[in-house]
Amino acid sequence: MESNLITYRECLKQALREALTADELVFMMDEDVDHYGGAFAVSKNLLQEFGPERIMDTPLSEAGFTCTGIGAALGGMRTFVEIMNINISLLALDQIANNAATLQHMSGGKLNVPLVIRMSAGLERQLAAQHSHSLEPLFAHIPGLNILSAGTHEDARHLLGPALADPDPVIIFEYTSLLNHEKELPNPSETVDISKAKVRCEGKDISLIPYGTGVYKCLDAAAELALNGIDSEVIDLRVLRPLDDEPIMNSVAKTNRAFLVEDASRSVSISSEISSRISEKSFYDLDAPVQRLCGVEVPIPYPKHLEDAAVPQPEQIVRAIKKMLNHA
Repeated sequence: MESNLITYRECLKQALREALTADELVFMMDEDVDHYGGAFAVSKNLLQEFGPERIMDTPLSEAGFTCTGIGAALGGMRTFVEIMNINISLLALDQIANNAATLQHMSGGKLNVPLVIRMSAGLERQLAAQHSHSLEPLFAHIPGLNILSAGTHEDARHLLGPALADPDPVIIFEYTSLLNHEKELPNPSETVDISKAKVRCEGKDISLIPYGTGVYKCLDAAAELALNGIDSEVIDLRVLRPLDDEPIMNSVAKTNRAFLVEDASRSVSISSEISSRISEKSFYDLDAPVQRLCGVEVPIPYPKHLEDAAVPQPEQIVRAIKKMLNHA
């Protein structure tokens, strides 16, 4: 199969261009997305290609333009709203949690909100506490939302199309720290099932279960562990709400061990929920307790060495799994 080397940023841009080309009812909104090309240059040059009615620059009001996106979706448009980062998205939490997520239920099924909200999450290269958190568990707690995490180039390229086709509101988390990373990507014809997790690497000794930036960290750790004779299976959760339990439980039944990785804080996290579900559904398959490696419970610091220390790193994953398996 032909493949090409591509950045995560370009994957996102190709997905935007494809969606805008495929349907004239699709348009996007955010701050600085027009001439400036967005905070991370993901929408650069799209204004010239599609015009100001499709690439809409908004005032600095996340609540305002998110509410506008909900109204446009109710009116039949295929709307995607881009929010610069997950911290800022809290300014629109009322619109997301109390409107987008509830209108189908409160209308007795008469209203759907086919809205996609894209936002960056996680570390943003020394932008400190107000721009660098991993709050995905907060949004995954809200009934009525579908929550996706684009932790790989494949998903950065392919999640947007099926998300726009969903009749209900979808949030896609993208990861700024990956923007300049290059990977091989198959030609853009693959479809993604946005209800399913993805087995990224098969193995028999231990199940590594990450999402977001944890996916590549776990794949790097799995490669290092393989040199030490440890065969790791890596399951990219990808869907944070509703969680796809089946591949997790199938993997635990095979490996008998589970190790969970995420940048978000340990308390009340995605890994808390996964650990609980494994205990409820697959307890007798386990040969050892489920273990987790999560972000340190502090506001993300500014200095680079402290920023790196605040979230899991591949070498920490390797050390923890060797200890878990009593491997020298």
